[in-house]
Amino acid sequence: MASASASTSTSSSVSAWLSAHRRAVVVAAAVVGLTTAGALYYSAQQSAQAQRDAQQRKDDKQAKRDKKQRKSKAADSAKPDPAKHAALDEDDPLKLSAADIDVMDKDTRAKTALALKARGNKLYSAKQYEEAIAYYTKAIECEEQAVFYSNRAACEWRYTNLNQLEQVIDDCTSALRLDPSYIKALNRRATAREQLGGVDHLYRALCDFTASAILDSFQNQSTTDSVERVMKQLAGEKAQQILQTREPRLPSPTFITAYLTAFREQAPPALPANPSQGDRTLQLAFEALSAKDFAHALSLFNEALDQGVSSDEARASALNLRATFKFIMSDAEGALRDLDDATTVDARSAQSWVKKASVHMELGRPEDAMRDFERALEIDAANADVFYHRGQVYFITGEFDKAIAEYRKSSELDPSFIFSHIQLAVAQYKSGSTDKALHQFRRLVEKNPQSAEVCNYYGELLLDQQQFPEAVAMFDKSIELSKFSVPRNVLPMVNKALAIFQHRQDFAAAEAICREAVTIDPQCDVGVATLAQLLLQQNKVHEAVDMFERSAEMARTEPELVNALTYENATRAQLAFLADYPDYASKLSAPQLGLNRTA
Repeated sequence: MASASASTSTSSSVSAWLSAHRRAVVVAAAVVGLTTAGALYYSAQQSAQAQRDAQQRKDDKQAKRDKKQRKSKAADSAKPDPAKHAALDEDDPLKLSAADIDVMDKDTRAKTALALKARGNKLYSAKQYEEAIAYYTKAIECEEQAVFYSNRAACEWRYTNLNQLEQVIDDCTSALRLDPSYIKALNRRATAREQLGGVDHLYRALCDFTASAILDSFQNQSTTDSVERVMKQLAGEKAQQILQTREPRLPSPTFITAYLTAFREQAPPALPANPSQGDRTLQLAFEALSAKDFAHALSLFNEALDQGVSSDEARASALNLRATFKFIMSDAEGALRDLDDATTVDARSAQSWVKKASVHMELGRPEDAMRDFERALEIDAANADVFYHRGQVYFITGEFDKAIAEYRKSSELDPSFIFSHIQLAVAQYKSGSTDKALHQFRRLVEKNPQSAEVCNYYGELLLDQQQFPEAVAMFDKSIELSKFSVPRNVLPMVNKALAIFQHRQDFAAAEAICREAVTIDPQCDVGVATLAQLLLQQNKVHEAVDMFERSAEMARTEPELVNALTYENATRAQLAFLADYPDYASKLSAPQLGLNRTA
């Protein structure tokens, strides 16, 4: 189930936290070890010296062995090479000139080409790659065959020590021109392209490996593994390129609203008796924020700070909100700078410390996040936001018992905040208390019959339990309740589409609902991604590519971007296969994608 707080719902936060946590465990273990190290210092020094002496003796022996091997290799190289000797025979077809080949009849050319290939194979087996290349080249002059090009490519691969991969690619391309279904040539060209690296070569390698896998009916596990490997590398490199050049931008209004409503609303600072221009601009910024004109609000917050505001409280409030916008635009470092300034100007704002905790979690600094929460509690021990967001941290790190305790405390301090109750039920569900979670949601629906959020999240839990009719009923109720909200939350519509797909495999109905959701909120990233997968399931590949590309454009975080690019590249590779191998189209079916969002 999607968390009500966007700040702690990204997979990048989880992976960053786990990485930092593992490092903390290692550091702690090192400290424990050092407390006993003093008593063992002398014996450790003796042991270390003994190890160094043993290593020196081992190195001396290895040096002698290496010297002996070099002498042996030198002696072997002085011996006559049978393979090279064979190449000097008087009847060697390698000596044939272009004129000699021109006067041959077709059958003679074919036999000569095969003889050249046979000698090339022997030389290849003897690892005489340079000589083998000459024989395959002469064979090609006699008669073009795919295997001649492919074998020469194999020699070039070995002989050039990966320094002339472009020639390998050219020869494999020539082989495939003669035999488009030559799987060995496809794999060899793909491997060369993968070794060259870079987005363009990796994409072409993905297309080759994909073609090879389909032509081979997915029977070769090595090829399938290669598809996965290259797809992952390509998505990662492309994501880095995009992130380095892409300008920060606001996500969907639904996403922004979800994050803002995860904090209790605070009144904007009052205008002073003699307001400055910056004070007036700040008031306009809060008015735009209240009207959910987010782009205008962000512009006005920036302008107010540039113009200057009169009081520390007002300046801290403006910095807090600008940091919020930076954070949801994935500029965590910029958000942290503003929040540092905000807490310096007004250290008594508990909300600024809570938001700093969210940013520190995003940056993989859980210890700093926990210190921020404690600082907020020092300011206001009864601040329900602190317990709710600290519960979110425990939730994403899988410490559900701790999360439950935090949500309960938040609910006790402010029973009116619906998301604490929702997340409490979700955490109970994730901890394995399914019956308790279902009971909690039923009570929430009874007590909050007009809450679209309760109905939607309850529907997601029912969907995860495969109680499809009940889930659809909840989604329908949520859709009805949110019909006139601004901005309109279309997630219940996307969830309904998923439920219908999973229950009845009704692609047409699911697609129609998703299309309506994306029409209402074109920036709904979940809707776009789900529609892309539904289209792919129906082999509407061209439309699916467009949607996956759009999904990548909307991605906030690197993991989200990599996921979208993975689907996009995989689909494009399949399109390339359809273009190159139209007769094999029946073998290409949409991948069984997991059209499912678990609670």
